Amino acid sequence: MMLFCMNNRLLLALIDCNVIAFICGVMVMVLLVLTLVSHDWLMAAGWRQGLFSHCIAENAPTPLPFNVKNQGPDCYKARDTAYIKIAAGLCIVALLTDAMATLLTGIGLRTSDHRTKYKFYRIAVYVMILSLISVLMALVVYPVCFAAELNEGNRTVWEFGWAYGVGWGAAIFLFGAVVLLLCDKESEEIYYKERKVAVGGGA
Repeated sequence: MMLFCMNNRLLLALIDCNVIAFICGVMVMVLLVLTLVSHDWLMAAGWRQGLFSHCIAENAPTPLPFNVKNQGPDCYKARDTAYIKIAAGLCIVALLTDAMATLLTGIGLRTSDHRTKYKFYRIAVYVMILSLISVLMALVVYPVCFAAELNEGNRTVWEFGWAYGVGWGAAIFLFGAVVLLLCDKESEEIYYKERKVAVGGGA
């Protein structure tokens, strides 16, 4: 009876961890979409720069950063710069892999067979680790490469915008989801062992 109660409590804990990991995965998708579509990765006087576009404010001081031609206040396609493309590509990879991992976690939650459920969670954690690595690489590559071209910035004050911070928020949620799924991997093994002991004892 005691083993039965312990098994039930452990199973409920596993379900809770996986539900939270699933919610974290959904949150990461929302945050990464916001990060990708925003113009506010990098900001200076009269200038905002995202992964796919940059925006020039009205009455922006000239010359513009990186000697971009002043075509008037509006948003334009991002500069043809390698590190911006790399960061954008890595964020897209992070979004796609997180979506895949979240889907696998959701399928695992709906699966009643424990062995099949465990397989889905195991694949999900590996895919989510890939997503975490991708977003971390983007968040490191972007500022490091920007610093290398700072002399061409034509501005004395630069700051990272909210979209860059949201990217770090996505990384934190991803890390949390990975930890929860990894904890589930260890707990699942304990659950199976206790279940075998309970069945063996009943026999």
